[in-house]
Amino acid sequence: MSERIKHIGIFTSGGDSPGMNAALHGAAKAALANGMRISGVSRGYEGMIDGDFISLNEKDLQRTVHKGGTILKTARSDRFRKEEGRKAALKNLEKKGIDALIAIGGDGTFRGMLAFSELCTLPFIGIPGTIDNDLAGTDYTLGFDTAVNTAIENIDKIRDTAESHNRVFLVEVMGRDSGYIAIHSGLGTGADGILIPESSEDFNRLLEKIRHYHSQEELIVIVSEGDELGVGPVASKIREVNPSVDLRISILGHVQRGGHPSAFDRMLGIRLGVASVKALLEGQKNVMAGIVNNSLTLTPFEKVVKQHQVDAELQELLTLFYLK
Repeated sequence: MSERIKHIGIFTSGGDSPGMNAALHGAAKAALANGMRISGVSRGYEGMIDGDFISLNEKDLQRTVHKGGTILKTARSDRFRKEEGRKAALKNLEKKGIDALIAIGGDGTFRGMLAFSELCTLPFIGIPGTIDNDLAGTDYTLGFDTAVNTAIENIDKIRDTAESHNRVFLVEVMGRDSGYIAIHSGLGTGADGILIPESSEDFNRLLEKIRHYHSQEELIVIVSEGDELGVGPVASKIREVNPSVDLRISILGHVQRGGHPSAFDRMLGIRLGVASVKALLEGQKNVMAGIVNNSLTLTPFEKVVKQHQVDAELQELLTLFYLK
Protein backbone atom coordinates (compact mmCIF):
# COMPACT_ATOMS: atom_id res chain seq x y z
CA MET A 1 0.00 0.00 0.00
CA SER A 2 2.82 2.40 0.85
CA GLU A 3 4.14 2.16 -2.74
CA ARG A 4 0.90 3.68 -4.03
CA ILE A 5 0.98 6.66 -1.66
CA LYS A 6 2.51 9.64 -3.40
CA HIS A 7 0.45 12.56 -2.15
CA ILE A 8 -0.80 13.00 1.43
CA GLY A 9 -3.52 15.43 2.43
CA ILE A 10 -3.50 16.75 6.01
CA PHE A 11 -6.07 18.85 7.87
CA THR A 12 -7.10 20.07 11.31
CA SER A 13 -10.70 19.70 12.41
CA GLY A 14 -12.97 20.57 15.34
CA GLY A 15 -11.64 22.72 18.15
CA ASP A 16 -8.10 24.05 17.79
CA SER A 17 -5.42 22.94 20.22
CA PRO A 18 -1.85 24.10 20.88
CA GLY A 19 0.63 21.81 19.13
CA MET A 20 -1.33 21.30 15.93
CA ASN A 21 1.25 23.27 13.93
CA ALA A 22 4.03 21.14 15.38
CA ALA A 23 2.18 18.03 14.20
CA LEU A 24 1.88 19.54 10.71
CA HIS A 25 5.61 20.16 10.68
CA GLY A 26 6.41 16.61 11.82
CA ALA A 27 4.17 15.06 9.18
CA ALA A 28 5.53 17.28 6.40
CA LYS A 29 9.13 16.51 7.35
CA ALA A 30 8.49 12.75 7.36
CA ALA A 31 6.51 12.84 4.11
CA LEU A 32 9.15 14.76 2.20
CA ALA A 33 11.92 12.56 3.62
CA ASN A 34 10.12 9.57 2.14
CA GLY A 35 9.57 11.14 -1.26
CA MET A 36 5.89 11.96 -0.81
CA ARG A 37 4.08 15.23 -1.45
CA ILE A 38 1.91 16.73 1.25
CA SER A 39 -0.87 19.30 0.90
CA GLY A 40 -2.94 21.02 3.54
CA VAL A 41 -6.72 21.20 3.51
CA SER A 42 -7.99 24.52 4.82
CA ARG A 43 -10.91 24.59 7.31
CA GLY A 44 -11.14 20.84 7.83
CA TYR A 45 -13.99 18.97 6.18
CA GLU A 46 -15.50 22.26 5.01
CA GLY A 47 -12.41 23.02 2.95
CA MET A 48 -12.36 19.48 1.62
CA ILE A 49 -15.89 19.91 0.29
CA ASP A 50 -14.98 23.30 -1.22
CA GLY A 51 -11.69 22.09 -2.71
CA ASP A 52 -9.67 24.52 -0.59
CA PHE A 53 -6.16 23.05 -0.66
CA ILE A 54 -2.90 24.71 0.40
CA SER A 55 0.66 23.91 -0.64
CA LEU A 56 2.78 23.19 2.41
CA ASN A 57 6.42 24.21 2.58
CA GLU A 58 8.40 22.29 5.19
CA LYS A 59 10.68 25.24 5.91
CA ASP A 60 7.71 27.54 6.47
CA LEU A 61 6.10 24.96 8.76
CA GLN A 62 9.30 24.80 10.78
CA ARG A 63 8.74 28.44 11.73
CA THR A 64 5.24 27.76 13.04
CA VAL A 65 6.08 25.08 15.62
CA HIS A 66 5.95 27.67 18.42
CA LYS A 67 2.57 29.08 17.39
CA GLY A 68 -0.77 28.17 18.92
CA GLY A 69 -3.92 27.50 16.92
CA THR A 70 -3.63 26.02 13.45
CA ILE A 71 -2.29 27.66 10.31
CA LEU A 72 -4.67 25.48 8.28
CA LYS A 73 -7.69 26.93 10.10
CA THR A 74 -10.38 24.64 11.42
CA ALA A 75 -14.15 24.33 11.37
CA ARG A 76 -16.99 21.97 12.15
CA SER A 77 -18.92 20.82 9.09
CA ASP A 78 -22.61 19.98 9.01
CA ARG A 79 -22.33 19.40 5.26
CA PHE A 80 -19.87 16.55 5.77
CA ARG A 81 -22.41 14.72 7.93
CA LYS A 82 -24.43 14.13 4.77
CA GLU A 83 -23.38 11.67 2.08
CA GLU A 84 -23.66 14.37 -0.56
CA GLY A 85 -20.99 16.41 1.23
CA ARG A 86 -18.68 13.44 1.62
CA LYS A 87 -19.00 12.60 -2.08
CA ALA A 88 -18.07 16.18 -2.97
CA ALA A 89 -15.02 15.95 -0.69
CA LEU A 90 -13.93 12.68 -2.29
CA LYS A 91 -14.25 14.15 -5.77
CA ASN A 92 -11.96 17.04 -4.81
CA LEU A 93 -9.40 14.70 -3.26
CA GLU A 94 -9.33 12.61 -6.43
CA LYS A 95 -9.00 15.72 -8.57
CA LYS A 96 -6.05 16.85 -6.43
CA GLY A 97 -4.42 13.43 -6.66
CA ILE A 98 -4.43 12.87 -2.91
CA ASP A 99 -4.24 9.17 -2.02
CA ALA A 100 -4.00 9.30 1.81
CA LEU A 101 -5.30 11.56 4.58
CA ILE A 102 -4.02 12.58 8.00
CA ALA A 103 -6.62 14.16 10.30
CA ILE A 104 -5.73 16.13 13.44
CA GLY A 105 -8.74 16.44 15.73
CA GLY A 106 -10.95 14.77 18.30
CA ASP A 107 -13.59 12.06 18.41
CA GLY A 108 -15.96 13.91 16.05
CA THR A 109 -13.17 14.17 13.48
CA PHE A 110 -12.52 10.45 13.65
CA ARG A 111 -16.22 9.60 13.43
CA GLY A 112 -16.22 11.62 10.22
CA MET A 113 -13.29 9.56 8.97
CA LEU A 114 -15.15 6.34 9.69
CA ALA A 115 -18.18 7.55 7.74
CA PHE A 116 -15.88 8.66 4.91
CA SER A 117 -14.25 5.21 4.76
CA GLU A 118 -17.59 3.77 3.65
CA LEU A 119 -17.27 5.72 0.39
CA CYS A 120 -13.60 5.23 -0.44
CA THR A 121 -10.56 3.08 0.22
CA LEU A 122 -8.09 5.87 0.98
CA PRO A 123 -5.99 5.15 4.08
CA PHE A 124 -6.82 7.52 6.95
CA ILE A 125 -4.59 8.19 9.97
CA GLY A 126 -5.65 10.30 12.95
CA ILE A 127 -3.70 12.47 15.38
CA PRO A 128 -5.44 13.28 18.71
CA GLY A 129 -5.78 17.07 18.81
CA THR A 130 -8.03 18.23 21.66
CA ILE A 131 -7.28 20.01 24.94
CA ASP A 132 -9.81 17.85 26.81
CA ASN A 133 -7.60 14.73 26.89
CA ASP A 134 -10.72 12.62 26.47
CA LEU A 135 -9.68 10.06 23.83
CA ALA A 136 -8.86 6.42 24.45
CA GLY A 137 -5.68 5.20 22.75
CA THR A 138 -3.29 7.86 24.06
CA ASP A 139 -2.16 9.00 27.49
CA TYR A 140 -2.19 12.64 26.40
CA THR A 141 -3.89 14.48 23.58
CA LEU A 142 -2.31 17.37 21.73
CA GLY A 143 -2.88 20.66 23.56
CA PHE A 144 -3.84 19.25 26.95
CA ASP A 145 -0.56 20.10 28.67
CA THR A 146 -0.63 23.68 27.37
CA ALA A 147 -4.26 24.15 28.42
CA VAL A 148 -3.50 22.93 31.94
CA ASN A 149 -0.50 25.26 32.23
CA THR A 150 -2.64 28.18 31.03
CA ALA A 151 -5.32 27.33 33.59
CA ILE A 152 -2.76 27.04 36.39
CA GLU A 153 -1.22 30.40 35.53
CA ASN A 154 -4.62 32.08 35.71
CA ILE A 155 -5.76 30.27 38.85
CA ASP A 156 -2.55 31.33 40.62
CA LYS A 157 -3.40 34.94 39.79
CA ILE A 158 -6.97 34.54 40.97
CA ARG A 159 -5.69 33.21 44.28
CA ASP A 160 -3.82 36.49 44.85
CA THR A 161 -7.03 38.51 44.83
CA ALA A 162 -8.94 35.78 46.69
CA GLU A 163 -6.40 35.94 49.53
CA SER A 164 -6.60 39.72 49.62
CA HIS A 165 -10.34 39.66 50.25
CA ASN A 166 -10.91 36.24 51.86
CA ARG A 167 -13.24 35.38 49.04
CA VAL A 168 -14.55 32.14 47.60
CA PHE A 169 -13.81 31.83 43.89
CA LEU A 170 -15.44 29.38 41.52
CA VAL A 171 -13.12 29.00 38.54
CA GLU A 172 -14.58 27.24 35.51
CA VAL A 173 -12.11 25.46 33.26
CA MET A 174 -12.78 23.69 29.97
CA GLY A 175 -13.64 20.01 29.72
CA ARG A 176 -16.98 19.34 28.09
CA ASP A 177 -17.03 15.61 28.83
CA SER A 178 -13.87 15.15 30.83
CA GLY A 179 -12.51 16.38 34.14
CA TYR A 180 -8.83 16.03 33.30
CA ILE A 181 -8.10 19.75 32.99
CA ALA A 182 -9.98 20.43 36.23
CA ILE A 183 -8.12 17.71 38.15
CA HIS A 184 -4.65 18.62 36.90
CA SER A 185 -5.09 22.37 37.33
CA GLY A 186 -6.93 22.00 40.63
CA LEU A 187 -4.38 19.72 42.26
CA GLY A 188 -1.55 21.75 40.75
CA THR A 189 -2.78 24.97 42.36
CA GLY A 190 -3.81 23.53 45.72
CA ALA A 191 -7.50 24.22 45.08
CA ASP A 192 -9.97 23.59 47.91
CA GLY A 193 -12.44 21.73 45.74
CA ILE A 194 -12.68 20.20 42.26
CA LEU A 195 -15.97 19.42 40.50
CA ILE A 196 -15.83 17.09 37.49
CA PRO A 197 -18.46 15.37 35.29
CA GLU A 198 -17.26 11.90 36.31
CA SER A 199 -18.10 12.27 40.01
CA SER A 200 -21.08 13.37 42.07
CA GLU A 201 -19.50 12.98 45.50
CA ASP A 202 -17.19 15.96 44.91
CA PHE A 203 -20.12 18.40 45.20
CA ASN A 204 -21.29 16.95 48.53
CA ARG A 205 -17.79 17.31 49.95
CA LEU A 206 -17.66 20.94 48.78
CA LEU A 207 -20.98 21.82 50.42
CA GLU A 208 -19.81 20.35 53.71
CA LYS A 209 -16.73 22.58 53.55
CA ILE A 210 -18.87 25.63 52.70
CA ARG A 211 -21.15 25.04 55.70
CA HIS A 212 -18.17 25.48 58.02
CA TYR A 213 -16.62 28.39 56.15
CA HIS A 214 -16.34 31.54 58.30
CA SER A 215 -14.68 34.01 55.91
CA GLN A 216 -11.33 33.57 57.61
CA GLU A 217 -9.50 32.54 54.47
CA GLU A 218 -9.94 32.23 50.74
CA LEU A 219 -11.37 29.18 48.99
CA ILE A 220 -10.62 28.22 45.38
CA VAL A 221 -12.97 25.76 43.71
CA ILE A 222 -12.29 24.44 40.20
CA VAL A 223 -15.38 23.53 38.17
CA SER A 224 -15.16 21.61 34.91
CA GLU A 225 -17.49 23.11 32.30
CA GLY A 226 -18.97 19.64 31.81
CA ASP A 227 -19.86 19.18 35.47
CA GLU A 228 -23.42 17.98 35.85
CA LEU A 229 -24.45 21.11 37.76
CA GLY A 230 -22.61 23.92 36.04
CA VAL A 231 -20.91 26.90 37.66
CA GLY A 232 -24.14 28.96 38.00
CA PRO A 233 -26.16 26.38 39.96
CA VAL A 234 -23.09 25.58 42.07
CA ALA A 235 -22.84 29.25 43.03
CA SER A 236 -26.55 29.37 43.91
CA LYS A 237 -26.29 26.30 46.12
CA ILE A 238 -23.23 27.70 47.92
CA ARG A 239 -25.08 30.93 48.69
CA GLU A 240 -28.05 28.91 49.91
CA VAL A 241 -25.91 26.81 52.24
CA ASN A 242 -23.89 29.77 53.54
CA PRO A 243 -25.33 33.24 52.73
CA SER A 244 -22.34 35.00 54.29
CA VAL A 245 -19.95 33.75 51.62
CA ASP A 246 -18.30 36.48 49.54
CA LEU A 247 -18.44 34.62 46.24
CA ARG A 248 -17.00 35.38 42.81
CA ILE A 249 -17.14 33.43 39.54
CA SER A 250 -14.34 33.39 36.98
CA ILE A 251 -14.78 31.55 33.67
CA LEU A 252 -11.43 31.04 31.93
CA GLY A 253 -13.05 30.01 28.65
CA HIS A 254 -11.20 29.87 25.35
CA VAL A 255 -8.02 31.45 26.71
CA GLN A 256 -7.10 27.82 27.49
CA ARG A 257 -7.02 26.95 23.79
CA GLY A 258 -4.66 29.74 22.82
CA GLY A 259 -1.06 30.68 23.42
CA HIS A 260 2.28 29.14 22.57
CA PRO A 261 2.27 25.36 22.98
CA SER A 262 4.31 23.95 25.84
CA ALA A 263 7.54 22.07 25.19
CA PHE A 264 5.64 18.85 25.86
CA ASP A 265 2.96 19.61 23.27
CA ARG A 266 5.52 20.67 20.68
CA MET A 267 7.37 17.38 21.04
CA LEU A 268 4.12 15.41 21.15
CA GLY A 269 2.95 17.06 17.94
CA ILE A 270 6.21 16.35 16.14
CA ARG A 271 6.27 12.72 17.31
CA LEU A 272 2.68 12.07 16.29
CA GLY A 273 3.12 13.85 12.96
CA VAL A 274 6.07 11.63 12.06
CA ALA A 275 4.27 8.54 13.43
CA SER A 276 1.24 9.19 11.23
CA VAL A 277 3.36 9.14 8.07
CA LYS A 278 5.20 6.05 9.29
CA ALA A 279 1.84 4.34 9.81
CA LEU A 280 0.89 5.07 6.20
CA LEU A 281 4.20 3.63 5.02
CA GLU A 282 3.43 0.48 6.98
CA GLY A 283 0.07 0.11 5.25
CA GLN A 284 -2.09 1.14 8.22
CA LYS A 285 -5.52 2.73 7.78
CA ASN A 286 -8.36 4.00 9.97
CA VAL A 287 -6.16 4.19 13.07
CA MET A 288 -5.11 6.97 15.44
CA ALA A 289 -1.47 7.48 16.39
CA GLY A 290 -1.04 7.99 20.11
CA ILE A 291 1.42 7.74 22.98
CA VAL A 292 0.87 5.11 25.69
CA ASN A 293 3.52 4.67 28.38
CA ASN A 294 5.74 6.95 26.28
CA SER A 295 5.62 4.54 23.36
CA LEU A 296 3.94 5.14 20.01
CA THR A 297 0.79 3.12 19.50
CA LEU A 298 -1.96 2.78 16.89
CA THR A 299 -5.61 2.42 17.88
CA PRO A 300 -8.50 1.69 15.47
CA PHE A 301 -10.93 4.59 15.13
CA GLU A 302 -13.75 2.38 16.42
CA LYS A 303 -12.03 2.23 19.81
CA VAL A 304 -11.01 5.88 19.86
CA VAL A 305 -14.37 7.59 19.43
CA LYS A 306 -15.65 6.58 22.85
CA GLN A 307 -14.97 9.01 25.67
CA HIS A 308 -13.00 7.48 28.53
CA GLN A 309 -13.46 8.20 32.19
CA VAL A 310 -10.98 9.72 34.60
CA ASP A 311 -8.77 6.82 35.68
CA ALA A 312 -8.91 5.20 39.10
CA GLU A 313 -5.65 6.73 40.34
CA LEU A 314 -6.88 10.30 39.79
CA GLN A 315 -10.22 9.45 41.39
CA GLU A 316 -8.31 8.22 44.44
CA LEU A 317 -6.33 11.48 44.53
CA LEU A 318 -9.57 13.45 44.57
CA THR A 319 -10.85 11.38 47.47
CA LEU A 320 -7.57 11.74 49.36
CA PHE A 321 -7.19 15.49 48.96
CA TYR A 322 -10.84 16.41 49.34
CA LEU A 323 -12.08 14.30 52.21
CA LYS A 324 -14.68 15.94 54.45
